[in-house]
Amino acid sequence: MMKHLFLAAAFCGIFSTAAVADDRYATRPPIILSPDLTAPWINQLAGKVRPVVYQRPVVQPQQRGLFQRRIMRQAPQPAPQTVSAINPGIPAIRHPIEPQYLPQMVDYDTTEKPGTIVIDTNNRFLYLVMDGGKARRYGVGVGKPGFEWAGVHKITRKTEWPDWTPPSEMISREAAKGHYLPARMDGGPENPLGARAMYLGSTLYRIHGTNAPWSIGSAVSSGCIRLRNEDVVDLYDRVNVGTRVIVM
Repeated sequence: MMKHLFLAAAFCGIFSTAAVADDRYATRPPIILSPDLTAPWINQLAGKVRPVVYQRPVVQPQQRGLFQRRIMRQAPQPAPQTVSAINPGIPAIRHPIEPQYLPQMVDYDTTEKPGTIVIDTNNRFLYLVMDGGKARRYGVGVGKPGFEWAGVHKITRKTEWPDWTPPSEMISREAAKGHYLPARMDGGPENPLGARAMYLGSTLYRIHGTNAPWSIGSAVSSGCIRLRNEDVVDLYDRVNVGTRVIVM
């Protein structure tokens, strides 16, 4: 009798469990797929239930403190440099030259004949006397303290892209300062005599160009008169050997 009771109870438990299971899964739950997966294989499953795909929200991680996103700023572009008209491959100036030292026509009252060069070392100007009380004025660099001079000479020689042979006195003087000059330097853009030179009488002085145009308007030379390369080329083409030069 007890055996039959146990069997009956077992059957009831099985049927009740099946019923509960059927009730629990009467509605099949959706199949959730990650949006970054493909699901063709799900469609091959038996049954009429189609998988439901929930789009998982994409959350941008919030960065704080040391891990904040770095904003890359574009490096500032260098300002365009003025380029030499004599040699376009090299910059012409380090900083803008003061306007009064640029070539210009000015009124000039003098008794000197047209074609004469007059150099005003105090004011750093070179005047090429023209007709009608006019002159073409250029800014110049002149002799530094201790190297000033004055006099009247003539242009005895003209040279394009001159070589430079420093005087022995200059070599010794600069060596004492720790600056060692070459015994000779070929003409070219790196040569301190610049693009043109006009030699004055039998002296060591010249009117010449420079590879340091920012020095125009200053007293920096060892006695020579220097112009920007652009300006010395212009002056060179306007004067001849024999031109009278007055330095005062």
